[in-house]
Amino acid sequence: MRITLQARLTLIYGSLFLVAGLVLLGVTYALFTQRLTGGVKILATTGVPANAGALNGDTAEKMMRDEQARMREAAMTSLFTQGGVALAVVGGAAAGFGWLVAGRVLAPLHRVTDTARRIATAADRSLHERIALQGPNDEVKDLAEAFDAMVEQLDRSFDGQQRFVANASHELRTPLTLGRALVELAMHRRSASDDVKQLGESLLEINSRHERLIGGLLLLASSETSLTDRVPVDLADVVSHVTGQLELEAEKAGIKVSESAREAPAEGNALLLERMVHNLVENGIRHNVEGGWVQVSSRTRQDGRAEVEVRNSGPVVPPYEVQALFEPFRRLGGDRLVTAAGAGLGLSIVRSVARAHGGEADAHPRDGGGLTVTVTLPGSR
Repeated sequence: MRITLQARLTLIYGSLFLVAGLVLLGVTYALFTQRLTGGVKILATTGVPANAGALNGDTAEKMMRDEQARMREAAMTSLFTQGGVALAVVGGAAAGFGWLVAGRVLAPLHRVTDTARRIATAADRSLHERIALQGPNDEVKDLAEAFDAMVEQLDRSFDGQQRFVANASHELRTPLTLGRALVELAMHRRSASDDVKQLGESLLEINSRHERLIGGLLLLASSETSLTDRVPVDLADVVSHVTGQLELEAEKAGIKVSESAREAPAEGNALLLERMVHNLVENGIRHNVEGGWVQVSSRTRQDGRAEVEVRNSGPVVPPYEVQALFEPFRRLGGDRLVTAAGAGLGLSIVRSVARAHGGEADAHPRDGGGLTVTVTLPGSR
């Protein structure tokens, strides 16, 4: 059971007040008893007054002691019964007042928490919001200012990353486009020999791999930094569309692709979700064995979340290698070279897109080889 800080402070205030009240009652009773006993001793030493009549000293002393016992009992009743009730009432009032005071003191901390939660769950990953706490210059304000400074640094860092991605996109794609044009021009010249044409085809293939690598890096960066638009998307339509797109590639590779597209409504960026499913199916086709298969399915789980699952045959994947496959440029066996099979960014992009939509991607090795990759996303509201 989670107890809030406000509740703990209230319990501390109330407990201290009750302890102090009990101590006060005990001290009052002790002083009263001491005073009462002292009065009886004074009477015993001074003797019985002359107007006591027929009462002798022993009888008078006994009467005084009985009166002392009666008064002590009355004092106990008054202190521990009526005083206890009064202490309980005042203690409850003090606890309620302590709750209000603790809430007022902790209000700035709640503001810090709410701001941090909004930034963490914002659809566009905005870091432009600040707490800007106004109030006394105390520890809470120091915490709010430190949080604002941290968010400001992160905001500048992310803005710099986005500018770098945009500049890198232009600077890297321009020479690749120019190189492709020069190679194609040399290959299509009438005087081009067979060796030149063969060399040109090899250069175009390398150029194409570099373009895929750059495109994957840019998509990975954009999926991790921003998600500006959310629209209703049925993952069943995405699955059907992607499997149709990759049907020809699967036939060339000798891979049989089957689908089971059941309704799975979600919300997000349609292009990113399409790219996510495309990478899953493409990964299953390219990292497979001759005569293998890929099964793609979508459904809505009992908890309301949308799910896409891709199962494929293929080489045996050790369980300890699975999570590493979601890291950029990681492949089975630690290979980090850009090959015809891809740039090593497929599953990294899948997980980044899933997390940008508030979901998660996970994989498990299949018995006999291959993988089962599952992506779960929040269902459509």
